[in-house]
Amino acid sequence: MLVFKRRRREYDPYKLASPQVYLWRMTIFLIIAAFVALILYKQIITAFMSNPGLNSVIIAVLAIGIVLSFRQIFRLFPEIRWVNTFRVAEPGVEADRAPVLLAPMATLLGDRIGRMAISTQTMRSILDSIQMRLDEDRDLGRYLTSLLIFLGLLGTFWGLLQTVAAVANTIQSLDV
Repeated sequence: MLVFKRRRREYDPYKLASPQVYLWRMTIFLIIAAFVALILYKQIITAFMSNPGLNSVIIAVLAIGIVLSFRQIFRLFPEIRWVNTFRVAEPGVEADRAPVLLAPMATLLGDRIGRMAISTQTMRSILDSIQMRLDEDRDLGRYLTSLLIFLGLLGTFWGLLQTVAAVANTIQSLDV
């Protein structure tokens, strides 16, 4: 009888989780959207050619938003790696790269000699600083989302104006 040893992962409640799950979700969503666009490419080209200028702006804003969203996720990987290695590393061992978002905390902790303690008020101010930096990036994402909605509505009204003008021309050309 074969005995299989299962390698069990030790659960560490203090270890920060990787944002890789969100990266996979974003990638899978983009692949599905690209697949749908591939299936409907004839209709998309026809719709795109109705107003190529505005549609190009919409696609450019969408691409910038996608790149910035992925950048936000990739920006978290080194920070999480730094926190997890800092927590388990031996005193005096330095990390490969200093964190960017957590720079105030890294400076405050400095050389870890003995037991470290950060006051609640200091930790709260560091966390508020990090939250403000992340909120600035999220605000840019919200702005781009609102801009895409506005551009879509602008395209809709542009199309309605063209339709009304075409109907008016048709009515004028009728010989009653």
